Amino acid sequence: MKRFWLLFSQSVTVLLAAYFVVATLKPEWMHQAGRSHGTVALLEAAAPTPGSVPVGSFRLAAQKSSSAVVSINTSKNARQSPHSSDPWFRFFFGEQEDQPQVGLGSGVIVSADGYILTNNHVVESADEIEVILNDSRRARAKVIGTDPESDLAVLKIDLDRLPVMVMGNSNSLQVGDQVLAIGNPFGVGQTVTSGIVSALGRNQLGINTFENFIQTDAAINPGNSGGALVDTSGNLLGINTAIYSRSGGSMGIGFAIPVSTARIVLDGIVKDGQVTRGWIGVEPNELTPELAQTFGVEASQGVIITGVLQNGPAAKGGLKPGDVVSSVSGSAVHNVAELLSAVAALKPGAAASFEVQRGAGKVSLQIAPGVRPKPRQRAQ
Repeated sequence: MKRFWLLFSQSVTVLLAAYFVVATLKPEWMHQAGRSHGTVALLEAAAPTPGSVPVGSFRLAAQKSSSAVVSINTSKNARQSPHSSDPWFRFFFGEQEDQPQVGLGSGVIVSADGYILTNNHVVESADEIEVILNDSRRARAKVIGTDPESDLAVLKIDLDRLPVMVMGNSNSLQVGDQVLAIGNPFGVGQTVTSGIVSALGRNQLGINTFENFIQTDAAINPGNSGGALVDTSGNLLGINTAIYSRSGGSMGIGFAIPVSTARIVLDGIVKDGQVTRGWIGVEPNELTPELAQTFGVEASQGVIITGVLQNGPAAKGGLKPGDVVSSVSGSAVHNVAELLSAVAALKPGAAASFEVQRGAGKVSLQIAPGVRPKPRQRAQ
C-alpha cells in the first residue's frame, strides 16, 4: 500500500510539472485544447447579377466619362537671373540657381482629333506639357490657343483610338441637379466625386473677366482644374476651374465654366486661332441711388454708363454718359458682369438693339459693336 501511494504521488507530481511547463512555454496549446470547432451561422447577400448596377449608383456615368479625362503635367524651365553674370552680385549673394517649376492639372478630350479643353492657368507659361490618359498612355501636348479672359485653353495630342467626352447641355441645368466632378486632385490619380448644382450664373468673383460659373458642392481640389463636370449620364456640363477655400482643400464650394462657353472658345480658337468678342467702348458701373441722382436718371434696374469712348461704337450708336442700359438684344441686364457678357457675345460689325433709360424716358438704340481688344499680357 505504501508503494502504491508513493507511485501515485510521483505520477501526480510529474503531471503537474508537465502542466506548468506547457502552460508557461506553450500557452496556445492550452487554448487550442479547449477551443470549439463548431460553425457560425452568417447571413449573406445574394450574388449580384453580372452587369447589374446598384440603385443610385453613378457607375455608368463615371465609366462613360472618366476615360476622356486626362492628367496634365507641366514644367517651366528655370529662368536665369539677369544679374547672374555680374561678379559683384555673385560675390554678395552667391550663385542664384532657379529650380524648374512643375505643375499639374486635368483636361478633357473633346474630339477624336486629339483636341483637349483645360484651364489657361494650368498651362500658362509652360515650356513642356505632358498629357497622361486614363489607360496610362502619355503624349506631349501642343497649345493650339488660349483665352485668358475665360481661363480656357485648347491643347492637341497626336494619338489614335482616343476616348471622347460627349457634350451635354449646360443651359438646361437647374439648382439641385446631381453632378460628378472628375480630375486628378493633388496628383493622387483620377478621382470621381459627386454633388449637386448649388447655384448658377455666379459672377463678380474676380477670377475671370467673363464669369458665368456653375457652382457645385462636389469636392474639387487643387489638380482638378481643367477636369470635367458631368451629369448623371456622363455628358460634359462644364470645365472645373476654381474652388473657394481657406485651407487649400475642398470646402464644398467649387466653380466650373459652362460647356456652352467652352464650346464658343473651342470653336473660335480652332477656326480662327482666337476668340472674337464684341466691344462697344464704355465705362459701366453698378446702378446705385447716388449715381442715378448724380446723372438725373429715373431707373431702378440696369447698368449705368459713366463714360463713353470718343468715336467708339457706343458713341457712334448714340449712347451717352448717364444712360442706363436695361437690355441687350432683348436680354435683360442687371449688373456689369451681365452687360459685359452680353456685349462680348455680339457679333462685331452687326448692329444690336440696346434698350436705354435716359432721364425720365426710354430710348432704343442700334449699336454695331467692334472687336474687343486683346488683354495685356502679364509680365513673365
